[in-house]
Amino acid sequence: MGTGVLAFSTTRQGGCSTGNYAAFNINMFCGDNPAHIAENRQALSQLLGIPEQHLVIPHQVHGVTIHRVDTPPTETIEGVDAVMTNRPQLCIGVSTADCIPILLHDTVRQAVCAVHAGWRGTVQRIAEKAIAAMHDAYGTEAKDLHAVIGPGISLDSFEVGDEVYEQFQSAGFDMSVIARREAKWHINLPLCNQLQLEAVGVTDIYQSDICTYKQYDKYFSARRLGINSGRIYTAIMLK
Repeated sequence: MGTGVLAFSTTRQGGCSTGNYAAFNINMFCGDNPAHIAENRQALSQLLGIPEQHLVIPHQVHGVTIHRVDTPPTETIEGVDAVMTNRPQLCIGVSTADCIPILLHDTVRQAVCAVHAGWRGTVQRIAEKAIAAMHDAYGTEAKDLHAVIGPGISLDSFEVGDEVYEQFQSAGFDMSVIARREAKWHINLPLCNQLQLEAVGVTDIYQSDICTYKQYDKYFSARRLGINSGRIYTAIMLK
């Protein structure tokens, strides 16, 4: 993502969690063994060279609340689906297991944001709202952003009912571009978020093209493993 910034998504490899949490899970809201979570968090913070309390992991609720982080949080950031900061050495990230993680880096003002865009957040245009929040907080202009759309469920694998299709349609999305009819409707969540970013003026967008459902051996997938399973941590940190 350029100089002065570190961005990554964790995989399932390298940790000590077991079962459907195996092996590297640092999310404390999905039912994993707290001792395993603590050990994995410690390992990640050591790898990043930061104190463990500088790992920022909000408790997400599929909403559109965006939270500014200026200091290491002393308690859980509750009910938040995007976090932003302009402070170095604070690793801000979101947890996913099929939902779409988005990382934003303002290359001019040196501010960053991590966004959790499940289908509900995508319908509510959380990516657009995050950029607006960065503009209000830091003066961010969309043209100065570098965006990464991380591992998530693909069009092939994201089968939905008519009620979900209708919510996207009602929200004004071009369904001929983002949806495909097979036995049921399929929706392209990564593309849907890319189009949102492009609509507000972001031109520098990297699409990972990793499908968590297809690659559930490497990445957590709630549709494959059930909700009682681990989460990918997709994060960004100013150096």
